[in-house]
Amino acid sequence: MPDYLEKNRDSWTKSNADYTDERAPAAWASQEIAWGMCKAPESEVKMLPELEGKDVIELGCGTAYFGAWLKRAGARRVVGVDVTPAQLETARRMDEEFGLGLELVEANAEETGLPEASFDLAVSEYGASIWCDPYKWVPEAARLLRPGGELVFLRNATLAVLCWKDEETADTLQRPQRGLYRIDWEDDGTTEFQMGHSEWVKVLRGNGFEILDLAELYADKETAKHAYYAFNPEWARRWPWEEIWRARKTA
Repeated sequence: MPDYLEKNRDSWTKSNADYTDERAPAAWASQEIAWGMCKAPESEVKMLPELEGKDVIELGCGTAYFGAWLKRAGARRVVGVDVTPAQLETARRMDEEFGLGLELVEANAEETGLPEASFDLAVSEYGASIWCDPYKWVPEAARLLRPGGELVFLRNATLAVLCWKDEETADTLQRPQRGLYRIDWEDDGTTEFQMGHSEWVKVLRGNGFEILDLAELYADKETAKHAYYAFNPEWARRWPWEEIWRARKTA
């Protein structure tokens, strides 16, 4: 694996021990699909295609709570891929408890090794969408999808990325958008991949995707502070904190 994935895996191993494992049962038990830290209900944003009978792959599944929601919502088959054994172990324990029959694979979402044209839908909610190189994981998603299959992923809104400052989100720009791509964080050694919208359009279209929709997510008055990031609900009520992309493979 690339060095950045090894470091990210180490970080998520620690996160799983610190709090992710403890929170997994509540996430798996939720009946409503809720996107990101803003907890945007899928019933409102409507970014997923019809799931009944579909074969789905989640790229960077973590503890696979999102895949569990998709299986419960009607997906025929859900395969979760992740590089972190500790998170997959939590996912397997949850799957045994809830009896949903998810398939969990330890693999790099940039190069899964799974058969091509095997899925109708590829999803990523803060998995491959920010922790993997988009010039590698998007082509892999395209390879895995059947013609007409869809890719739906959630990432941090570009504006939020530009305003990140240490442990806070500032009201002013903190970094240039020009050249925005790989961010190596000094505090924990992790690497994220964040790009502007024009770069996302190019990488999606360059891999045979037609862009169907883009939803920007805001916090509402009920949204609580999240433990994973310096998520400030007050900031996110004024500016978009997250965004969901939906694209279809055209050939």
